[in-house]
Amino acid sequence: QGDPLKVKVNKLTSIKTQLPYSYYSLPFCPPKKIVDSAENLGEVLRGDRIENSPYVFKMREPQMCSVLCRITLDAKTAKQFQEKIDDEYRVNMILDNLPLVVPIRRLDQGSPTVYQLGYHVGLKGQYTGSKEEKFFIHNHLAFTVKYHRDPQTDSARIVGFEVKPYSIKHEYEGKWSENTRLTTCDPHTKHTVVNSNTPQEVEVNKEIIFTYDVEYQESDVKWASRWDAYLLMSDDQIHWFSIVNSLMIVLFLSGMVAMIMLRTLYRDISKYNELETQEEAQEETGWKLVHGDVFRPPSNSDLLCVYVGTGIQFLGMVLVTMIFAVFGFLSPSNRGGLMTAMLLLWVFMGIFAGYASSRLYKMFKGTEWKKISLKTACLFPGIVFAIFFLLNALIWGQKSSGAVPFGTMFALVVMWFGISVPLVFVGGYIGFKKPAIEDPVKTNKIPRQIPEQAWYMNPIFSILIGGILPFGAVFIELFFILTSIWLNQFYYIFGFLFLVFIILLITCAEITIVLCYFQLCSEDYLWWWRSYLTSGSSALYLFLYATFYFFTKLEITKLVSGMLYFGYMLIASYAFFVLTGTIGFYACFWFTRLIYSSVK
Repeated sequence: QGDPLKVKVNKLTSIKTQLPYSYYSLPFCPPKKIVDSAENLGEVLRGDRIENSPYVFKMREPQMCSVLCRITLDAKTAKQFQEKIDDEYRVNMILDNLPLVVPIRRLDQGSPTVYQLGYHVGLKGQYTGSKEEKFFIHNHLAFTVKYHRDPQTDSARIVGFEVKPYSIKHEYEGKWSENTRLTTCDPHTKHTVVNSNTPQEVEVNKEIIFTYDVEYQESDVKWASRWDAYLLMSDDQIHWFSIVNSLMIVLFLSGMVAMIMLRTLYRDISKYNELETQEEAQEETGWKLVHGDVFRPPSNSDLLCVYVGTGIQFLGMVLVTMIFAVFGFLSPSNRGGLMTAMLLLWVFMGIFAGYASSRLYKMFKGTEWKKISLKTACLFPGIVFAIFFLLNALIWGQKSSGAVPFGTMFALVVMWFGISVPLVFVGGYIGFKKPAIEDPVKTNKIPRQIPEQAWYMNPIFSILIGGILPFGAVFIELFFILTSIWLNQFYYIFGFLFLVFIILLITCAEITIVLCYFQLCSEDYLWWWRSYLTSGSSALYLFLYATFYFFTKLEITKLVSGMLYFGYMLIASYAFFVLTGTIGFYACFWFTRLIYSSVK
């Protein structure tokens, strides 16, 4: 009891503009000296700027009507407040690593309280009978700190941090000094702020007095489960529904793959029972006819090696991140943890990228492993970095705290060229030293002519069809991920996400095998790139869905914010393309080697 509690302020956020700003970019009451808390890499990239605040709390000692400071607005500061209120900015604070929430009660009784992260800077409204829109600022904050008392020692732990913001035009008698008593909020006369009936306008030359109350409530919530209120899932059922839905797709595809396997691999036995009709024999030999061309290296084989390597790097990163997240290492209470973990893992997975790309390169009779390693190390990160750099320039132009500072940019480049690139080369060297992968059948000298294909075997058509099922498997979970990124909510259902991810891997592999088999049966042996693009095309649907989400769920009106959204979704879709494409490619690679190894 009586211990000082440090209240920290974080960024101002808005789901309308998606541009975070630091708290003191608005003329709120500053402490004597503004101290910046050290942020980790993930926090900096998210735009978190955590600083100290002038609020003074003492544990379990309630306060009423503490005056923070008095400011008079000039034209510039009034305009700043009005702009932020118009864009629906919220103030985020932190106490003992818990974010500040505003409890919002639903109108119908019995439904649980919803928590909104951060309180709005202010609100717009009209006085009764007038049409003119005015801006009002929340200048009185009624904080509630919930604590769990330890009965043995009588000390307590903080388990909740809530606020109810009010807008009130404070009044006082006489001249303003440090000890002036407010007539609108006076602890001595038990006169407290309970509503916003006389709100404080934001106008030039108006003075605003910032005040706050702190009350302490004992709570039954244990310290270990204090995050549960923040993470209350609205509904688990939709996740189960989506998983059952995806499992149906998987079962259907697995059945098809099993059928194909049985027909192709065990047909050799029935050769002895010469009872098959002519048609069956014809249908069966389709894929066997092209055995001399199936393993002919594709055009642009270097690029394929690079993309396969990158995909392996990505797959490794996503798998390890998910496993960490499922075991609870990356909970939302560890701010920026997810981002930091992903970046570090990406960098260290470089060794697998180099290995995978140079193994494939050697199989395609390539000789310059250094060249392929360099391309693998630079192509995907280079494109992503270029988009990221452009977006960062846009954010920086808006003077937002979401802009990544030069130092962090430099750190990212050092991680890329100092750790990732050398590791890709190490992997490339190891992969190239290994003996080349042998083809199960010999390749003919002269390429065979590909017969005219039916319209549904057209490469573009079959590639676009292939992307629908993997996208269908993930799209419900995708809705929740997009909501957590763009609507400022916590995402923590990593268990579901892990299941969905496994389903995605299986779906990608199976749809590619099925389409690849149909393609080989119609005597078209150009399967290398097509297998990569078949499952990779789900990224196109991902981007289209992101566009649909933008227009239906988000209220973004600013051009810069729209460009940010589409820029980041483009990066996400590109990454998804590389990931799913690689899975499809390896599934097909395994499948063709398997069926042709049975051809004598």
